[in-house]
Amino acid sequence: MDVALSTVLLICLAPLLVLVALAIRLGSRGPVFFRQSRVGQGGREFTMLKFRSMEIGAASEAHRIYITALASAPAVAADGRLQKLTEDPRVTRVGAILRKTSIDEIPQLINVLAGRMSIVGPRPAVAYELELYRPEHLERFEVRPGITGLWQVSGRNRLGFYEMLELDLDYVRCHSFAYDLRVLLKTPWAVLSADTA
Repeated sequence: MDVALSTVLLICLAPLLVLVALAIRLGSRGPVFFRQSRVGQGGREFTMLKFRSMEIGAASEAHRIYITALASAPAVAADGRLQKLTEDPRVTRVGAILRKTSIDEIPQLINVLAGRMSIVGPRPAVAYELELYRPEHLERFEVRPGITGLWQVSGRNRLGFYEMLELDLDYVRCHSFAYDLRVLLKTPWAVLSADTA
């Protein structure tokens, strides 16, 4: 299913990919793709592809600080929404649109086609996040990471770091073709809904 779906999607989305690539190049200096080392199945690292949404050379320290704060405190505002990184100066104008619409995630289909990711699965982990894991959280690496997953369709901006990890574990323990299909069907609404964006 992963190979068939990623192939069909890449072919169908090819015109959009070309337009996005052009917009990125015209909008700021730097490459079209953002490459980042992530931890996948079996704890093996792989290079994940996304459309670049930040200025070239943007440091990852802000995200690392954010993740650490999220893990150490209930980073939830008074309205119950997750306190996200807002007005990040590293994000370009084109990048802001790509992130809001999740279009920046589309190149991950290449990772799926290469067998390093699945369409549905746990969120690909950044290596420094593992410092915050508890032993049971390593179970999430028993399956390939996914472009979409249970936490993305479960109100992702209302969840704390460990709540996201627990949802990943729930997915690993319960996943099946029918389960994946249910997550997939919920994904468009999760992307379009301001409540989960």
